[in-house]
Amino acid sequence: MYYPEPISKLIDSFTKLPGIGPKTAVRLAFFVLDMKEDDVLDFAKSLVNAKRELTHCSICGHITDQDPCSICQDETRDKTYICVVQDPKDVIAMEKMKEFGGKYHVLHGAISPMDGIGPEDINVPSLLNRLKDEEVKELILATNPNIEGEATAMYISRLVKPSGVKITRIAHGLPMGGDLEYADEVTLSKALEGRREL
Repeated sequence: MYYPEPISKLIDSFTKLPGIGPKTAVRLAFFVLDMKEDDVLDFAKSLVNAKRELTHCSICGHITDQDPCSICQDETRDKTYICVVQDPKDVIAMEKMKEFGGKYHVLHGAISPMDGIGPEDINVPSLLNRLKDEEVKELILATNPNIEGEATAMYISRLVKPSGVKITRIAHGLPMGGDLEYADEVTLSKALEGRREL
C-alpha cells in the first residue's frame, strides 16, 4: 500500500530508530497523526532540543547539557576511582545503584574488528591523559560481558598496567534470584571464575 509522501517520510524516519521495524513504524506514524498538534510540536521540539543542547563532557565523555558534566564537577566524588563504561546509558545504570561514588569515563563503543571499530575509534586517548593528570588509584573496567567488551577491557588493561594503576573488572555471573539450571555454560564459568571468599 502506498501512503501520501508526508506519511511515507514519517514512516521512514521511524524505521531509522533501533528496534523499530516497518509495522511498528506505520503504527507510530498513525499514532502521531492522531495526536493533538501542540503535542506533536512539543515532541518535535524535544527531539531538536536534545540534539542541539546535549554534548559530551570534555573530561569523561558522558552526555551532558553543561561542560564539564555534573559528575565531573562534583567535588564530593572520589577522584581516585574511575569506572570505565561503553555508553552514557551505562553511567545512568551505575548511578541508579547509588553505590559508586567515584568518577566515570565513557568510551562511546567497544573494540570490534568485525564492525571495523578499532582502539582509535573509541575514547581511549583521553582516558590515558586522565590517568597522567589525576590521582587515580583504581580503574574499574565495566565494559559489557561480551566478546567486544572483553577485548576492550583487555586492551585497556594492557595499556594501563605499566602505569601502576590498579585495574579491576566488574564481576560477571548469575543474576540474583536466578536458577543454576537455566544459566548457560559461559555465565556459569564466569560465576565460578569470579567466586570470592565468605
